[in-house]
Amino acid sequence: MGLSIGQVAERTGLSVHALRFYEREGLLADQVRRESNGRRVYSEDDIGWLAMCVKFRSSGMPLETIRQYTELVRQGSGNEQARLELLRSHQEHIAAQIDDLQESLRVITHKVTIYEEHVAAGTASCQWVAPPD
Repeated sequence: MGLSIGQVAERTGLSVHALRFYEREGLLADQVRRESNGRRVYSEDDIGWLAMCVKFRSSGMPLETIRQYTELVRQGSGNEQARLELLRSHQEHIAAQIDDLQESLRVITHKVTIYEEHVAAGTASCQWVAPPD
């Protein structure tokens, strides 16, 4: 017995529309089974795969890259090096984003500190102050 599209939507946080989109775009590792009446039936493996796809998307992975990865998985063993290269490339992209965000956080934290000091002292600060190097 499998899960209905509504149950999968509830468990994954994806809308029914999004689930249909993922299927239509070829982003599911296995083809979704259908009951005799045409209703989709999902498995626990589908839930796990969708959870991974959601993480890929939330990290900024393009749909085309997810599609490529999915196709490699569907092909079975023997292409692990290609999968690794695809994931490593995205990993490097995310690491660069994190570095950029850390630098942005450093600048914002510096500005917050300056304003906290002025608010606590009751002084005004109208001038712009460059962040430390």
